Amino acid sequence: MAEDSFKLDLKQVKLDLQKAVVECSLRGLMHSTKWLAELNYALIDVNVDLQESVSFKEQPVSSEGDIYMLAKSYFDLKEYDRCAYFSNWCQDPKTRFLHLYSRYLAGEKKKLDDMRDSFTVDPSQNQNLLELAADLKKDYLNRTLDGYGLYLYGIVLKRLELLKEALDILVEAIHKEPLHWGAWLELSSLITDRNKLDSLVLPSHWIKHFFLGHTYLDQQLNDEALKIYSVLRTNGFENCNYILAQTAIAHHNRRDVDMAINTFRRVQKADPHRLDNLDTYSNLLYVKELKVELAHLAHHACEIDKYRVETCCVIGNYYSLRSEHQKAVLYFQRALKLNPQYLAAWTLMGHEFMEMKNTNAAIQCYRQAIEVNRRDYRAWYGLGQTYEILKMAYYCIYYYKRAQQLRPNDSRMLTALGETYEKLEKHKDAVKCYYRAHSVGDSEGTALLRVAKLFEKLNESEHAANAYTQFVKETDNRQIADKSELFQAYKYLANFHIKHNKLDDAYRFAQKCLDYEETKEEGKALLRTIAQKRNQEESDISMEESSLSGSRPRPRLSDGSSLQPSPMNLSFN
Repeated sequence: MAEDSFKLDLKQVKLDLQKAVVECSLRGLMHSTKWLAELNYALIDVNVDLQESVSFKEQPVSSEGDIYMLAKSYFDLKEYDRCAYFSNWCQDPKTRFLHLYSRYLAGEKKKLDDMRDSFTVDPSQNQNLLELAADLKKDYLNRTLDGYGLYLYGIVLKRLELLKEALDILVEAIHKEPLHWGAWLELSSLITDRNKLDSLVLPSHWIKHFFLGHTYLDQQLNDEALKIYSVLRTNGFENCNYILAQTAIAHHNRRDVDMAINTFRRVQKADPHRLDNLDTYSNLLYVKELKVELAHLAHHACEIDKYRVETCCVIGNYYSLRSEHQKAVLYFQRALKLNPQYLAAWTLMGHEFMEMKNTNAAIQCYRQAIEVNRRDYRAWYGLGQTYEILKMAYYCIYYYKRAQQLRPNDSRMLTALGETYEKLEKHKDAVKCYYRAHSVGDSEGTALLRVAKLFEKLNESEHAANAYTQFVKETDNRQIADKSELFQAYKYLANFHIKHNKLDDAYRFAQKCLDYEETKEEGKALLRTIAQKRNQEESDISMEESSLSGSRPRPRLSDGSSLQPSPMNLSFN
């Protein structure tokens, strides 16, 4: 199926979703259950045969049913050790999964509890993983693992940093249980680039398009993601808040802030108690400096659940916008108490420490963010900025390059890289970065200006004039807040064209200098110079014309008399 053109059988999709909701719920996979249930709700107008529909009241039919019900009750109350203990010898696939999953979650919970004070992220601290991996491997070799068991095996391998093996197992898991969204998410986190994604052999199932949209978004392939989500919405999921939120994130990644904010507002209106992605929404309100709306959002999130990590990040952003950076740090730390591996809080806290000039703390935060997710370009970029403050240029280049590799079409990364090369007097590399930044959009509108100034510093006036000309041509077509650089460019171009005797061009740029106070007097001086040059040119032209129209001066002899032509004496013999 092509990603940008497909049709869905909505009745079959709804039946698939209802079955998957029950299967995930029975196994305690709450996040996947919620996601699938939200998709099912988006198809509320699609009618299915009640006899085919799957009831939530279904219970596993097996001789171990009593044990399952006891273990599941402990699992739902997060008493994972008790759940694992009472289900230890069960072989029914659902109960066996509950046993193994409880052991995994018990180990993760203990690890997180140990990390809450130290804020360290070390996956090797969970000693339980090796034993669990051994048991899962045994079941795998005996071919007793179903799709959900394979998913758990893949997670354990991933936590043990056996990434190649984890990827293969997770692909196998989604082939067996394509409707388990959690397996798709874990697989997506292992995909590092587009080539690896294209090399995967995925099941030909409708849910694959949701996976591709999510992964494209994760890879910053925002246009491709938007295309998929657009097709999904036209194929029956127009009321799906998940797709709408993903669309908002894509607009956010493209730095289309207004569109992203408007889309998030639509999500909030449709589901006012939804906290998912609210931290991203607050980032956008922060960028636009919408204090009142951000304050309202923080208050609203706090009323819903003050102990959600998203709520803590929203409140942290609110205090940051008010320049109360110490309070902002406290709320980001609270988010990390709730979940030490919450990426957004590490990155945002790093930004706050940067504002407070605490570079050591900022570096620690950005490094922790990278430990959580090495594809977080904001953390790499933040490290580059921090080392720039510390005047450690070669470190800057390394970190800015890593950020640029993750965001190849983000001009900010390229501009920062160019500035660092310029400081190291690697002028060719700097020019390449600036021109590349201009070619990918130059969101800040400074790349051409930096090229021009660099050429001006190197006394390469022709190249500087070309860059300045392109800069003013593009800048004239849009509104900019600070016009001082623009008028400095006009001044340079006026002088350049005077020097090369292109007085019409020089006059045009000199006139523009009059519009700005700092260059007004210089503009007048330039116009006087141009007028003088024009008068001189007119005088020279006048003299040349008079010499061509009048008699030519006669060459004189030493006595002062002129040579006169004598009549020709023609004789014929």
